[in-house]
Amino acid sequence: MKEGGAICLSFFYDMDKTSSLTFTLAGYWLAGYTEGRDYMNRIIHTAERLRASEAAFTCPICGNPMKVVGSRSFACTNKHSFDIAKYGYLNLLPRPIHTHYGKTMFEARHQMIASSSLFTALHMEIANAIAKRIELTAEPVMMADLGCGEGSHLHRILEACNSPSMIGVGLDISKEGILMASRRYDQSIWMIGDLAHSPFADRAFHAILNILSPSNYKEFKRIAAPGGLVVKVVPRPYYLKELRDVWFGSNGKKDYNNDGTVSLFKRHFQLVDSIPLTYTQRMTKTELEHLVQMTPLSWSVHEDRKAEDKVRSLDEITVDLDLLIGLNSRE
Repeated sequence: MKEGGAICLSFFYDMDKTSSLTFTLAGYWLAGYTEGRDYMNRIIHTAERLRASEAAFTCPICGNPMKVVGSRSFACTNKHSFDIAKYGYLNLLPRPIHTHYGKTMFEARHQMIASSSLFTALHMEIANAIAKRIELTAEPVMMADLGCGEGSHLHRILEACNSPSMIGVGLDISKEGILMASRRYDQSIWMIGDLAHSPFADRAFHAILNILSPSNYKEFKRIAAPGGLVVKVVPRPYYLKELRDVWFGSNGKKDYNNDGTVSLFKRHFQLVDSIPLTYTQRMTKTELEHLVQMTPLSWSVHEDRKAEDKVRSLDEITVDLDLLIGLNSRE
């Protein structure tokens, strides 16, 4: 196949009028070869990480153990099989689920989390909490971000932890988010899946992250290791208050109240720390645009109430969060 291609290109090259076509075809061939090799490398790397952590996963259909079969399949003992996609992620949903989260929102989210410093303090606080309470050994330390979106929070926290023994697993119900995560961050395992029927084994994870995302504490408790760490990040009353003041004024969406969230968290886990994180950060016009696109707050704002001029005039944003640090029981 390679020799035939070379002869064909050489033939064209000897013809003056087609020499430019020669190099065009050669460029397409080389680009296709390079892209195909990149896809295979992603698949191979994902398969290797799955092999190193097979015990952490179960079949989302029947609940049986999973293992890597061949070069790109992840299958259970009942022969339910899922192929690793070319970008290195796994789709473990039995059927597609429609979500409100699209490419524009996830791209804006990536820009705010990975390309700005708005959440850097949050990532460092979470990394410090993990370092204090989890022994980083030579064995794989499994950390899951449940509701990971496009993966930037997990990626940044893994960077801050700087531990080769950690294996990050990101789960989200949105295919668009997981596709974006797998294309940008190829050092973690990315899965499309439903948290209500998660593809994880009992007591499989040393750390669970749930950052500004819906929770399923029953599942968290099931998959957390005995004494495992559960970190939930929730908004406090002044989170993004500048945007909420413009959009909602004095109506009910203006303030957050976390009393019920904290109470529910404490019923499932031993609350060992609650870390308030509050600061104001200067914002560029581009960053403000991305923030507006990424926050679900904007979904309930009618076009005639978005007060775009007022939003554009903002030059700072308040981050006001609670980090709930819990431990799973050792029973």
